[in-house]
Amino acid sequence: MGCAEVADGTLRVLLVESHPLLAAALATIVEGQSDLALCGTARTGAEAVADASRYKADVVVIDFELPDMSGPAAAGLIHDQVPSATIVVHSAEESETALLDAIDAGAIAFLTRSATADQLLEAIRRASLGEVLIPVRLFAKALARQRTALADADDRKQRAAMFTTRELEVLRLIGEGLDTIAMSQRLGIAGHTVEWHVRHVIEKLEVHSKLQAVIAGARLGLIELEKP
Repeated sequence: MGCAEVADGTLRVLLVESHPLLAAALATIVEGQSDLALCGTARTGAEAVADASRYKADVVVIDFELPDMSGPAAAGLIHDQVPSATIVVHSAEESETALLDAIDAGAIAFLTRSATADQLLEAIRRASLGEVLIPVRLFAKALARQRTALADADDRKQRAAMFTTRELEVLRLIGEGLDTIAMSQRLGIAGHTVEWHVRHVIEKLEVHSKLQAVIAGARLGLIELEKP
């Protein structure tokens, strides 16, 4: 099924992969799913940005290394053109730096090339619902490394003063991995109120997602996360 004939509830998927054989394999996996529509397979960052905008892709699965730019750089440009697009980065390199670059570009899912077909499909579907899918151990290592660059105690106090007590509570709960329903139950407030606080936290940290908020909060010393 092409993007011109997408039924309601079907996800428009754009694949961005520079290696022809891997691109063909990924395309075969996606095309075999009735709830997914393959919009195209781009091989460069420039093609990816153009195709994502043309097809209004719901999910973009993008390689970390592309011929003309990095995957995260392309992902950032795609997010500018199609803010609603969900970014799934897959990488041959499993490192803290690669993960942080992907998160900074707006990705909410990070897969290595060792991921199975089922794991790829699960990532596409769950990421489209806003779920964060990253290697927990790698994420924890990345945050632990960031602690060495955190601001001093006085600057932390100034940063914390920007937030209400409730907003800091919400940020800490986001860091624990709680969703809106779980935070609502923990705090004893309505779900829409939780979402309101989440929006304010994201705006004050000048980021674009809850995952980026956790990274920023840890870097600034606003929250403490468990070491790996």
